[in-house]
Amino acid sequence: MSPLLHAEGRGDVTVAALQARAGAWGVRAMRDPAAVAVVGLAAVAVVAVVDPNEPGHYPTCPFLALTGQFCPGCGSLRAMHALAHGQLTTALGLNVLTVLALLPLGVIWLRWIRRRWTGQSRRSVAPANALWALLVVVIAFTVVRNLAVGAGLAP
Repeated sequence: MSPLLHAEGRGDVTVAALQARAGAWGVRAMRDPAAVAVVGLAAVAVVAVVDPNEPGHYPTCPFLALTGQFCPGCGSLRAMHALAHGQLTTALGLNVLTVLALLPLGVIWLRWIRRRWTGQSRRSVAPANALWALLVVVIAFTVVRNLAVGAGLAP
């Protein structure tokens, strides 16, 4: 243990010492979640300014170019552009999965912050079952949006 945590050489931990240690750790622990937030907001800012509806600004989806089928991400740039301009219904029409994924992603990000701030385990903040469920949803969304019945899900 650090001498900072010992009071008068007795080995007792003082509240002030714990607060000092937790405060320093808390600030350092927030670097990764803060970096993710900054990068995410910067990406949304770029997509808000550089319109993906105009050709030549972004590359074509390689999956769409190779197969002629929509991938789960097709329409996501245009959906984020619409969201950045406050057009929720347009965004939902372009890629409903992307729009609906923002809420759970926000919850996971907040759980990550809480775990980091409190010094809890660095295990995944999303349960393994949730990740498997997400994989099933993404695959199902991809299949359905490429069928005639799911034509409304195509961008």
